[in-house]
Amino acid sequence: MALPSSTGSSPAERFAAAQARNQRERRLESSELGKFRELVGFDLDDFQLRACEALEAGRGVLVAAPTGAGKTVVGEFAVHLALASGRKAFYTTPIKALSNQKHAELAERFGSEQVGLLTGDTSVNGDAPVVVMTTEVLRNMLYAGSPALDGLAHVVMDEVHYLADRARGAVWEEVIIHLPDDVLITSLSATVSNAEEFGDWLATVRGAVDVVVSEHRPVPLWQHVMVGTRVVDLFTEREAGHSSAGRPVPSRRGTAPAEPSTQLEVNPELVRMSREDVHRGGGPGGRGGRTHPGKRPPRGGQRSPAVRARVHAPSRAEVLAELEEAHLLPAIIFVFSRAGCDAAVRQCVSAGVRLTTDAERREIRALVEERCAALPDVDLAVLGYWDWLDGLSRGVAAHHAGMLPTFKEVVEDLFARGLVKAVFATETLALGINMPARCVVIEKLVKFNGESHVDVTPGEYTQLTGRAGRRGIDVEGHAVVLWQPGLDAEGVAGLASTRTYPLRSSFRPTYNMAVNLVAQVGRARAREVLETSFAQFQADRGVVGLARQARTQSEGLAGYAEAMTCHLGDFSEYAALRRRIGELEGEGARRRRRGPVEELSLRGAEARQKGGVGSGRTGSADGQRPLRDDQVAAEVARLRRQMRQHPCHGCPDREDHARWAERWERLRKEHEGVLARIESRTGTIARTFDRVCDLLVELGYLERGARSAETGDDDELRVSAAGQVLRRVYAEKDLLVAECLRSGAWASLDAAGLATVLSTIVYEARREEGPPAAHTPGGHAVSAALTATVRAWSQLSDAEESHHLRPTGEPDLGLVWPVHRWCRGASLDAVLDAARGPVDLAAGDFVRWARQLLDLLDQVVVVASRAGTDEGDALARTARQAIALVDRGVVTYSAGSAARTA
Repeated sequence: MALPSSTGSSPAERFAAAQARNQRERRLESSELGKFRELVGFDLDDFQLRACEALEAGRGVLVAAPTGAGKTVVGEFAVHLALASGRKAFYTTPIKALSNQKHAELAERFGSEQVGLLTGDTSVNGDAPVVVMTTEVLRNMLYAGSPALDGLAHVVMDEVHYLADRARGAVWEEVIIHLPDDVLITSLSATVSNAEEFGDWLATVRGAVDVVVSEHRPVPLWQHVMVGTRVVDLFTEREAGHSSAGRPVPSRRGTAPAEPSTQLEVNPELVRMSREDVHRGGGPGGRGGRTHPGKRPPRGGQRSPAVRARVHAPSRAEVLAELEEAHLLPAIIFVFSRAGCDAAVRQCVSAGVRLTTDAERREIRALVEERCAALPDVDLAVLGYWDWLDGLSRGVAAHHAGMLPTFKEVVEDLFARGLVKAVFATETLALGINMPARCVVIEKLVKFNGESHVDVTPGEYTQLTGRAGRRGIDVEGHAVVLWQPGLDAEGVAGLASTRTYPLRSSFRPTYNMAVNLVAQVGRARAREVLETSFAQFQADRGVVGLARQARTQSEGLAGYAEAMTCHLGDFSEYAALRRRIGELEGEGARRRRRGPVEELSLRGAEARQKGGVGSGRTGSADGQRPLRDDQVAAEVARLRRQMRQHPCHGCPDREDHARWAERWERLRKEHEGVLARIESRTGTIARTFDRVCDLLVELGYLERGARSAETGDDDELRVSAAGQVLRRVYAEKDLLVAECLRSGAWASLDAAGLATVLSTIVYEARREEGPPAAHTPGGHAVSAALTATVRAWSQLSDAEESHHLRPTGEPDLGLVWPVHRWCRGASLDAVLDAARGPVDLAAGDFVRWARQLLDLLDQVVVVASRAGTDEGDALARTARQAIALVDRGVVTYSAGSAARTA
């Protein structure tokens, strides 16, 4: 790394800076931070030092830095501090794969006997002083009052920007709000533009918190576009670091290309190609309009032969060949499709791609055989084991959520060891696990978001390309976008240079959260707690600006009202008559243009209104019944007479007053809109919580009539027996599960039937899947239970709608046949075959859903066994039997692989 220049500083300033460094070093020698630095064996960056010093001083810390900058070092120091003080540290992550990875890293650093792992379906050394866990596990501990919280000193919240996730983000805020006050939180986040705002919120709920922001990438990132098989710089500022052929070559150590955030010129060659492509029909309309970064052009346009030659789309094998020749491997190639990732590997194998040496191939095969030895031989073919191994031995692999977890872990391990050179991955790889590369390639800048094809956002682009450049290995990282017809080079440059990624809360009260809060602190206190959420914090900050705008508007309205004041009478009344006349005259003109069709429509609406049928259009904007070409004229004539009789009509300043009255009316409407926005934001979380509580009271999970210990109010809520059940249900469809348990909808099922029906609660079809088969397995008992489950959902959905709450997701029958066959002892091949057709289920998908099903079955065991009834005991036994049926073969092996590798 280049040393900072001392040019421009005086001798006195340099002496003072040297003294400050010496004093810091002396402090470090006698501190825990100094001991930790010796343990890690390398000097810490300035942002790491500042964050660690804050922790040792007893303050929480928020660290926002780019991917690969070394944020986790701060989290590891929090663990070091906990161990040094003889207390506990929890290290939380958003996904199980990252938990597994951090468990292995911390065990290597602090010793395996000191570090445990809890991920819901995996428990390793859970009583250790340091435990790695998913954030949901810690949330559940807090609500259950787990004794494991005793002695907890530090909690590391890795990837804390996940709180913006719509489905699971609320968990992060719940944990931050509910952790004991004496626990220090170390929050690690990707670079976000509102880190200070997030830090301010943390300080309001946790006390002193230092915000440490670093936008410096330890490994500089160069941006490119691959045109055909030629790698071209996206920005021209780095021409000096490239060969004459335009291929990137490693720069000299100690020099670095400019950061994308600086003012750089987009490569004129790429801009020219983009514009020529658009002008010749490659872009919108074929008339030179701007294109989106990843948009395909409409058909019909023709490009010149020169452009067609330059935009030849290379095969995946050609891309890898170019990257290998340019010394840019290992690489991650992002393909926004699981099927596309698998197809890319097959294409490379078919093309004869071989990126490994004989010795590397032997090492790969040995590791794969060791890690997969426990897989049942009968399942190897259906898992695609042999094709997967062939690709690995050639140095290429796929990585996506549809793969068996063991396969993904092996790919990650081989890539980290430098044995796999190219991984074709979906964007999920960029969301957590540590898997950096020398180069990142993005095939397209358009992705399917579950509902439609949308452009990649600047934040997503930064997250993806952040994998490029391995600290301590690479001098620089490289990001390559493949040229596509209609690609906008300036748009790509915008993605690469944008640095505004605000963190937005997705927090909302859930049913489980509501009953737990009421049980612990009561309704009144619970409302106060929820009003401290980051969601409400952001809403309130937005209200500050709106309130300022409203005050300014109020002053303007007062001024306008004074300006339109008439000594002869109420001019606002007179202005209202004029406005109504103008509205009717405009309406009449529109009716005349539309002719008899409008007349027939109005007469039909009149007839329906008289007969009380339908809701149709029965009134105008001000609530009056719509008038016909004859009624409008009569009403205008009546209003004109009334206007001429008004005292203000004779005012000599009438038109001057009228102009002020028009301004007053326009501002009044704007002012009402701002007030409505303020009302909608103020106390939004608490109002939603009130609606949740009202529904839970209606359904009998909460009861009124308890006395508040704080206020003495007799209208406090208490948790009913049914609510105690809901407290222990952590599924996304928590209230639906509680309703089915309470109604006995699942009581008559055998073990296989129970697993089959519960699969509808956990499973959520991917958007591109079609509907499941119409008929269901398991005979009458399963059919009746499914009917009862859907009926309970329908009734719940109606109740939620009446309380203006977000509806619970509908039970999804897409997994019933695979689970039914699996529980009846079918092979994995037969199970996946049952899913073929409208529901495309990969082996990894089935294992993932099966693990979630096991988690729900575990909750049913706990809830049913605590009911203290014969029916509850019977359901608990059935659930245990169902667990035994589901937890076998690849499902069991996948859960245990993390513990074995750790």
